[in-house]
Amino acid sequence: MNRLDLSLYLVLDPGLCAAFGMVETAQAAVAGGATVVQLRDKLADTARMIETGRAIKGALSGTGARLIVNDDVEAAIAIDADGLHIGQDDINPVTARRLIGPDMILGLSAETEALAAAIDPLIVDYAGLGPVFATPTKPDHKPALGFEGLARLVRACPVPSVAIGGLNARHARDVFAAGAQGLAVVSAICGTRNPCGAAREITESIGKARA
Repeated sequence: MNRLDLSLYLVLDPGLCAAFGMVETAQAAVAGGATVVQLRDKLADTARMIETGRAIKGALSGTGARLIVNDDVEAAIAIDADGLHIGQDDINPVTARRLIGPDMILGLSAETEALAAAIDPLIVDYAGLGPVFATPTKPDHKPALGFEGLARLVRACPVPSVAIGGLNARHARDVFAAGAQGLAVVSAICGTRNPCGAAREITESIGKARA
């Protein structure tokens, strides 16, 4: 697998993206600096995920941004996405890796130090750690970690990590100080009036945090 740049990881939300659409939001965010786009749509069936995913892949062609599919192994394979992201309650990582093969990126969510430490770096390429803050885009999430809790998970985690949960441009410095390789955002880009500008603002904050 080529090096994965997790610095600005956009998770698409179909409701928040409704004004512009998923494809247009992804395209605008990548133009503003997003390095990864995750297609997440809990209400879509596999056929719709494939349709949307293929359209996003086409829109992002040549940009260098990676397309990750949330949960749906069949869709990820059919789209020929760059990766698959799964949660602890989804398909087992070993099974997921067997189905997607050795070359597709595999991400796994972890909400506790024990879960982060249990990640097998021979199977999983990166971890999504959080939630840092409570967020309405995922109402069933575990208790918020804060940045101290995030730092503990990062230390326990044997693979590169991206922080998630209520994050925006103001949090870039704290995310990188905690040791994560990037921040995942939803509403900080989706649903804004200018997804490209919102992504650019976060990208600039990331640049300052890394300086």
